[in-house]
Amino acid sequence: MSTSPFSRPLLSRREALRLLAAGVAGSALVPALVRAASVNDVARRRIARIGLQLYTVRSALSKDIEGTIAAVAAAGITELEFAGYYNKSPAWWTELLKKHALTAPATHEALPATDDGWPAIFDRAKAMGHEIVIVPFVGNTYRGTRDNWMRLTERLNTGAQQAKAAGLQFAYHNHDFEFAPVEGTTGYDILTSQTDASLVKLELDMYWAVKAGRDPLEIMTRHSGRVICCHVKDASAAPERTMLDVGAGTIDFKTLLTEGRKLGLKHWFIEHDQPTDPLASIRASAAAMLKF
Repeated sequence: MSTSPFSRPLLSRREALRLLAAGVAGSALVPALVRAASVNDVARRRIARIGLQLYTVRSALSKDIEGTIAAVAAAGITELEFAGYYNKSPAWWTELLKKHALTAPATHEALPATDDGWPAIFDRAKAMGHEIVIVPFVGNTYRGTRDNWMRLTERLNTGAQQAKAAGLQFAYHNHDFEFAPVEGTTGYDILTSQTDASLVKLELDMYWAVKAGRDPLEIMTRHSGRVICCHVKDASAAPERTMLDVGAGTIDFKTLLTEGRKLGLKHWFIEHDQPTDPLASIRASAAAMLKF
């Protein structure tokens, strides 16, 4: 019984062209394989999933949750990172996300006042189907001095241990202040060196790293396997480094995401902190990412 050519593994474009050069150009199958290989090569290069940090559309969500989520899905977004639940239950959100074929692998949660606050956070995350809980920001109590940063590392280590017990991953998201000098080092270096690398993962906000004069690829390389998520938003040229939609600035996201995936990057979320038109912003950023 003959086998359909479409049931065979696709040849690479190079292999298909080698067959042509070897004298089998008369076969009707080879040109089809060349075309299929070309499509397959493009598919491997491009970003298969596009995420969104919902903080970007917080103003729209506060007015119309269902309409905003529908518009987000229509823009090509496939997965979400939450930043609040707008007084809706996990069951309600689960039904809405299912309707639009969206997943929600991650959420941002503020550091609780005490470590007794972690269980409620992790229970909600589990009910939502999240896999990763990320601390997105800390105030002056936990930065500015080495002692303050060390206090933060203790809180993060404790939270991460509880997250593991709950079956969740745990991470920290940076802004630019983490890279400011602190007594011969930086807050980021203290944080990354004094927390358990196997438990406290990193969400690299590429814009804020660039804003601070740092190279996102160097950070991902130094912390290979630890940077599991990133925020994708663009920056204008130095020195202003104004925040822009993806593709409108100077950051080479195609290279960063390609290399980052080799270094352990699993999720990438579009974000814009202060968009003039949130939905137009994510449509522009998603369209740019589809070309990567």
